[in-house]
Order: sequence, then C-alpha cells, then structure tokens
Amino acid sequence: MVAHLIKSRDTDRTMTAAPPTPVPDRTAPEWRALDAAHHLHPFTDHKALTEQGCRIITRAEGVWLWDSEGTRILDGMAGLWCVNVGYGRRELADAAARQMAELPYYTQFFRTATPPTIELARRLADLTPRGLSHAFFTNSGSEANETAIRMVRHYWALEGQPARTVIIGRDNGYHGSTVAAAAMSGMKAMHRQGGGPVPDFEHIRDPHRFRNGPDQSPEAFGRTAAGWLEEAIQAIGPGRVAAFIGEPIQGVGGLIVPPPGYWAEIQRICANHGILLIADEVTCGFGRTGHWFGSQTFDIRPDIMTLAKGLSSGYMPIAAVMVGQRVARTLIELGGEFAHGFTSSGHPTACAVALENISILDREGLVERVREDVGPYLMERLEGLSGHPLVGEVRGRGLMAGVELVRDKAGPGVFRPVGRVGTHCRDLCFKANAIIRAVGDTMVMAPPLIITRAEIDTLVDTLSRALDQTKRDLPRLMP
Repeated sequence: MVAHLIKSRDTDRTMTAAPPTPVPDRTAPEWRALDAAHHLHPFTDHKALTEQGCRIITRAEGVWLWDSEGTRILDGMAGLWCVNVGYGRRELADAAARQMAELPYYTQFFRTATPPTIELARRLADLTPRGLSHAFFTNSGSEANETAIRMVRHYWALEGQPARTVIIGRDNGYHGSTVAAAAMSGMKAMHRQGGGPVPDFEHIRDPHRFRNGPDQSPEAFGRTAAGWLEEAIQAIGPGRVAAFIGEPIQGVGGLIVPPPGYWAEIQRICANHGILLIADEVTCGFGRTGHWFGSQTFDIRPDIMTLAKGLSSGYMPIAAVMVGQRVARTLIELGGEFAHGFTSSGHPTACAVALENISILDREGLVERVREDVGPYLMERLEGLSGHPLVGEVRGRGLMAGVELVRDKAGPGVFRPVGRVGTHCRDLCFKANAIIRAVGDTMVMAPPLIITRAEIDTLVDTLSRALDQTKRDLPRLMP
C-alpha cells in the first residue's frame, strides 16, 4: 500500500496516512441482508421492511438518484425536505474538504469559537427576519426545538415568571422525535410511544380548512382557527403560557397551508398576552416557500426561529436556533451560564458547508426561481389533477405541495383506515421510480429547488398515472 505523507504548515511533524478505505463493493442482495441484520431505520416497521427488503441508493446527481440495480429515480422529496440545491454539488464537497484540512473540528465550549461558526451566525442574522440577531447551533431540527424549549422556560424564569412553562403547539405539528420535541409535536402516534404524555405541552386544532372548516370562507376560517389559540390560553391561564410554536406551513402534518389572516391573528394574540412566538422553519426555510423563510412568506415576526435541513441542503448535519433581541438580551444579561449544548454545536466543517450552501442559493437565484418560475409551474400542473375522482384538494406554496385524496369529492369524505389508499398510491409512484410521500392520504411533494419544468412534468405525470391505478384498485383496497 502506498502511503501519503502529510506535513503540517507550522511544524516539522510529518504524518503517514494510508489511502482512505473504500466502502466494500457488494451486490444488492448482500446489502439488503446486512441491512436487515444490523440496521434499525427511523420511522419504520422493521418486520415489514425485513420481509420486503430495502432499496439501496448508491449515488445521486441533480434531482436524480440511482439505486444498486442501476435504476434512475426522480427524488420528489429532496431527500427529506432538505436537498435544496440538489445532489452532486462539488462546491459543497470542496468546502468540507478545505475546512477539514484546515480545522476539521473544535468545540465551541471553553470560551472558544471558530471562524466558520462566527461567520455563519453573522450570515444567518442578516438573512432571517429583522431582530433575530443571535444563533445557537445544534445538529438537527429535533435538537434545535429542544433547545428552544429550554431557552423559553429559562427566559421566563429569569424574567421572574417561572410559572410560564406551557408551550402550545398544533395538532399534526411536527417538531422532532426526541422526548420533549415529540411532546411539543401534535402527532398522536408518537405520543403513544416512549412514555406517554409529557406535562406542559398543549395543542390546538390545526388550520386545515379542508378538514376543519370547509363551510367557511378562507378569511373567516383563518380567524376561527387563530381563535383556538385564544381559547387555549384562557383555559390554561395566561400566566402559565410561555410560547406558541408553529411551522409556517405544516409539512409532515399533511401540507397544511394556513388561510389568509391566520398568522397575523396568531401574532396579535401572542403579543396581547406577552407570549413568545416560535417559528419552526426546519422544513420551510432556505427557499422552499419562494422566500428565504416561510416567516417572510406569511409576514411572521417570531421571537425564536429554528432552522435545519436546507441550512446545508442535507450535506452535513447542522441546525440552528435564531434568537431575537427580547430573549437574547435577558439570557445574556441575566442568565449566567446557559447549561445546554452539544459536542458538535457549531461544528466548523458543517458551518463551512452551510455557508457555501447559502452562497449557492444566493448567487444562482434559487429562491427567486422558486417564487417566480418552478413553484407556480408545479402548482399549475397539480391543479390539472383537481378533476380526478380521488382528488379533494390541491394546495401548496413554492416547492411544497400536497394532493389530498378523498373517497367522496362532494365533501371531505376520508378513507378508513386513514393512510391505506395514500400508501398504495405512494408505492405505485415508487415502482414508477418517482419518490412522492404519502402523509395519511395526502400525496406530498417537495423536490430540490433546481428542478426543471420538464422534471416537474415527469413528477406530476407519474402521480397522475398512480392516481388512475389507485382508482382502479379501490375495490380491493377498500372492500
């Protein structure tokens, strides 16, 4: 084996390093057998997966994936809502390599910092809505929302109101899968696992007009849905409520787009009671809605904003909590030590990649492209499916879109059990080599921001054929 000699710039130390060890070259059946034997997947029925075997993804470019069989697959979900700039961006690999050669890692503990970490904090303060001047870095959206919980409760304790511990979220809101983040989420299936309900987290109904207010105008329903927050505050007691958290658009909950006026009324209610407003931008951020952040799309002015996913386009694990002056001033001036953090908080390599990712979004005009071109085109194409017998509603903003499947177009006639029809339609899309997610019986799309109109045509045409086949299969699915 030929060794490589690596010499430090500032010392005479020379290190001998072998070439990197490649991942073994195995057959697809070998990979599947090893996966079943050793790998526990997230959000997965492992018994079913073992019986069916998983698909092994081996490479990617642009909006396309290739599996171990050589099949090309259109990624209509940008990985998991995150690969905003698309796959195969050499600039991001180079940014990681440069930083790893210079300083691969150092902690942000011990009163230290690294240049990429500081620069990313400054860049995010410039990009996010006015007043969000400080960044606390974590490694995932779940960790970012856990951090927000601790910050909010610490803030109120420092402000002399320690009874303010309750955080209100929404049904079908998703804020992560760690213990507190899952409790803050409104996903009932998650609450049934891992220890049951956690105190001081409450939920109001989500602003899903198709389900919760079909007989009201959008504007009237916006007022009704926001009013559920006022009712909850009064029931809990205004002196106990610390914060309200919401995604600008609820993605994992079924692509729920808020009606006109909803966020303005939520903002007014929070301000009236002095309650902190947290915008969970983990899914909506970095161009997904046609603006840098969903908060700008809906004119939300949060006290705290959580970021992840598109921050690095999924190339490195990194997330952030953006903190407004109201909270930051109290934490800094009155808080003493904030006893919270992670080994990889502000990881310099992840921050370097995130900086380059933001630069790509900026210099290629991808945010504007979503707002002015491919976002409207995706919605135009999907609206063409509105007349399909299974389609109850098409909704979305930017490159976030959902097609709700219904049993009866005359009203929100849901399928029972929920999810069986949507899962079948999803599987048909997968077999046709397009990844479209099923959330219950809503077909959800969030492709990379670089997707072309021709690729959107492929995605929507695949869904159209899957809907036709699903309609033919209904007698077997729903006897």
